[in-house]
Amino acid sequence: MAQLYEQYRPKDWSEVTGQPRVVSKLMVLKRRGLAGRAYWICGKSGMGKTTIGRLIAAEIADELSVHELDATGYMPSGVEVDARQMRCRSLTPPHGQAVIINEAHGLRNDTIRKLLVTLEDIPEHATWIFTTTNEAQQGLFDTKIDASPLLSRCVELALQSNCRSEFAARAKMIAEDEGLGGATMADYEQLVQNKDMNMRAVLQAVESGEMVRDVYSLIG
Repeated sequence: MAQLYEQYRPKDWSEVTGQPRVVSKLMVLKRRGLAGRAYWICGKSGMGKTTIGRLIAAEIADELSVHELDATGYMPSGVEVDARQMRCRSLTPPHGQAVIINEAHGLRNDTIRKLLVTLEDIPEHATWIFTTTNEAQQGLFDTKIDASPLLSRCVELALQSNCRSEFAARAKMIAEDEGLGGATMADYEQLVQNKDMNMRAVLQAVESGEMVRDVYSLIG
């Protein structure tokens, strides 16, 4: 059985929690088409960066046409291969191509230089999506002089961190659905705060029974 954070990962925009500004921005862009652009998604760990990246990709490409990878070890030759593949439309609706690069702060300097050229000519049916944390992004810009031009070629999506109540309500709903509840909303808000807004860590705590208040519900 999938862990709770995977089981309850949002499958459409209506399920995305605590990020109304980002979702609204994407819905505005969707009217003109989400494809043909690159996206830079930045936020704290466990707040939904990869989830939002996958939802963008799903609007453009079928599952087999989404290439998701870690930035560490991504070479300029890899950029060339992906860029070549992205020029071909998929046979399966919605016929696009997408590349998701997680932990984008790990990109090499030579890979960044290659991407600067590649992102200038994104096919109208394709997208590049980068995700990184706030702290790591700052390190990227401090140490790699070509990083800022890379960001300028992307639609920037900065995730809000002031969504404790929304995360707490979502966690409480999931816990109760799974028979792992019993705690008060204040307890859930404290848990979200303790986990530094990391929803993945929050749901791992829920799954371990941390929010159960009736011990007999675990035994029975």
